[in-house]
Amino acid sequence: MRTNMCRYCYKEIQDRDELVTASSWFRLRPFHYRCFELLEQDTKTIAGNWTPVNGMTGRVTFILMVILAVVMFTTPLLGGVGDLLGLLALYPIFLRVLSFAIFESRLPKYVENKRRLK
Repeated sequence: MRTNMCRYCYKEIQDRDELVTASSWFRLRPFHYRCFELLEQDTKTIAGNWTPVNGMTGRVTFILMVILAVVMFTTPLLGGVGDLLGLLALYPIFLRVLSFAIFESRLPKYVENKRRLK
């Protein structure tokens, strides 16, 4: 399966401007931003919750988790529990790097004359 295909409408994602990469329970999927809004409306339960990995939310989470992981690994703060927290903080960092490597790096930043979704 191609990596630049929306998992909601199964149409091609043409550039990073319309890409939302989301995660749910160790799954990482690409969506159009409009399809992601529809998906959020469809899923009402906590178990089916999709969290965006890229965009402003993903950037803020990435920065905070990098700071937390560095502090927990480099200081003796909280001892072994701090090391465990630092290890858990690596999960969103790993998702963001994986999202960039698999989905975002393969798409152009912006396409001028692209077909619009209806």
